Amino acid sequence: MNKKISLGATITLMIMAAAVTFSITMIYYMDVFNGKVYNLKERETMYSKLSELDRIVRANYIGEIDEDALNEALADGYIVGSGDKYARYFTPEEYESYMVDLEGRVVGIGVSAQQDPSGYILVNEVYADSPAAMVGLQAGDLIVKVDDLDVNAETYEQAAEAIRGEEGSKVNITYRRDSEDTTIEVTRRKVDIPTVFSRMIDGNVGYVQITEFNESTATQFSNQVDTLIGQGAQALVFDVRNNGGGTLSSVTKMLDKLLPEGDIISAEYKDGTVEVLAKSDENEVELPMVVLTNSRTASAAELFTQALRDYGKAKSVGVTTYGKGTMQTVKKLNDGSAVNITVARYLPPSGVSYDGEGIKPDYEVELTSDMEENLQNLDETTDPQLKKALEVVVSSLRGEGIEPNSEGLQTESEGASEEVPEQTPDEESTAA
Repeated sequence: MNKKISLGATITLMIMAAAVTFSITMIYYMDVFNGKVYNLKERETMYSKLSELDRIVRANYIGEIDEDALNEALADGYIVGSGDKYARYFTPEEYESYMVDLEGRVVGIGVSAQQDPSGYILVNEVYADSPAAMVGLQAGDLIVKVDDLDVNAETYEQAAEAIRGEEGSKVNITYRRDSEDTTIEVTRRKVDIPTVFSRMIDGNVGYVQITEFNESTATQFSNQVDTLIGQGAQALVFDVRNNGGGTLSSVTKMLDKLLPEGDIISAEYKDGTVEVLAKSDENEVELPMVVLTNSRTASAAELFTQALRDYGKAKSVGVTTYGKGTMQTVKKLNDGSAVNITVARYLPPSGVSYDGEGIKPDYEVELTSDMEENLQNLDETTDPQLKKALEVVVSSLRGEGIEPNSEGLQTESEGASEEVPEQTPDEESTAA
């Protein structure tokens, strides 16, 4: 039998529901209000102290205050004092340079160089297909003059900067080779800085070293992986040792090439919300893979490592990584300066953060301090971590019924070839 609810009871229920809703709403907005009041009090305290300090200095300091320098120092000090260890304040000039660095390109002649003990500019590397390569400049050359500027210890920085310039402009370079000086005219243009170096080991394994992740890295990586596969690579070893990271867009493009369909990376923000930042399509590279890591493998390089492991695509060899699993974003200010601040924590495909913990390798292999310092000079005969990586991929190939080719993939106990890896730019080198 249906029971009718009286009008009075209905009104009472409506009033109760409204009261509950009102209470919940008031609690929420009181929290918001209290948070804002707290922030206002904190700001008031900060501004009051700053005002007092400013008043004392201006009333008593006998020197002249550089207002521009003071404002820059105040902004920089605020960021330092925020406690965000990855945050950074950029002056307008620093911001422009930072954004150029992220592109992975430089407008210049296309060399990596450093200061020679003589004070001259020592060319470490000439980038492929660069203006410098076109005119015959070689690694080991000493640049002794840039236009009318003689290069020495005092003018080195000025000369290095003078090599760069507007795209399409020309610069006269005088270089010394075998005690003979030659002057050439070079036309500056935009050149990709090499960040991916690859080669074949024993005919079956493709070795790929990634020195950083910038916007030109993904294309270099894709081209070189395709080349290695075309040359018969049946396994891949990726070396991200000493790789401090780079842009998210570059590393996710590279992972998309290697991984099957699914999430690549998510971000967990301050309010607890989680957002998927990148996904992989169904295309993937189906070869055994190993990633080499060390304590200076950080940020995007750690994501590269962990994502491959989460999908069961690769094992890792080396030592525990740095442990930087946070996302920074650059906010440009009204005067052209900018600030880079931490806004989220990264979550790899597994959803387990490695921030502050690092990534422990599947196979732990340590190097001596001397080996660490001379890592760029080691090869598969002298690098214990690379030896172990080769052993792991050889085991994977044999497990799949794939035998090493006639040239022979060899494990650590069997020995290895003496092929020397390509050299990467020195850490203190600059691009021009």
